Amino acid sequence: AVLLPTVSDTPRTDSALIKDYFNSFLLKKPQGEILSGDIIIGTNWAQDAGIYEFTMGVDGSKVKGRYSFIYVLENGKWKISHHHSSVMPEAVLPTPITKAEVRDLFQLWNGALATLDSTKVAARYSKEAVLLPTVSDTPRTDSALIKDYFNSFLLKKPQGEILSGDVIVGTNWAQDAGIYEFTMGADGSKVKGRYSFVYIFEDGEWKISHHHSSVMPEAVLPTPITKAEVRDLFQLWNGALATLDSTKVAARYSK
Repeated sequence: AVLLPTVSDTPRTDSALIKDYFNSFLLKKPQGEILSGDIIIGTNWAQDAGIYEFTMGVDGSKVKGRYSFIYVLENGKWKISHHHSSVMPEAVLPTPITKAEVRDLFQLWNGALATLDSTKVAARYSKEAVLLPTVSDTPRTDSALIKDYFNSFLLKKPQGEILSGDVIVGTNWAQDAGIYEFTMGADGSKVKGRYSFVYIFEDGEWKISHHHSSVMPEAVLPTPITKAEVRDLFQLWNGALATLDSTKVAARYSK
């Protein structure tokens, strides 16, 4: 037999390969139903081709596909000689989105920030999203880790604004990358950063598949100073002492 399955590029041409495919597929606890099809009968063979739908017992989701079965009479029993299964092609056609609509996706995320609810923010990310946040060394590769990051970040009551950026639109994906700025409602401070959002169309919604945020690099580049200039800093402090004004002396110290 030959099995050309829906979610594997590998043709399954023997019993071991067919079994290997179903080891994974059966974890979803699938049950199928033929919605429409046509049958042709030959001499000791038959063909059934059409549309079927699976209900996945593990989560209740439903998936439609196209099927072709060719049956043969082998050792007195009807067996599947050829099985070809494929996704519904119109389901993967591009979902149109404009550059302006891509930019508006940021406002959905920003609106989720405004709720101060990390669950709502995490819900803006796709099932297999990756978040590389500004102030954490840990890549956030699942919903729990993304939620954990925002549990802390939302304490600052952030609201973001895109200052500049460029949008690229692909087939069921889009990218928005540039500079954004956050105003922290907790203390009024402002923080600029670089951002990259990659959006994908998943389960009928545009979600964040990849989000990379980083500090502005020029803001953290070293400011050159010589040894002589370092020694002169003492004189600034010493000069403040000479004023006999404690405020001026205290002003020589960092925050």
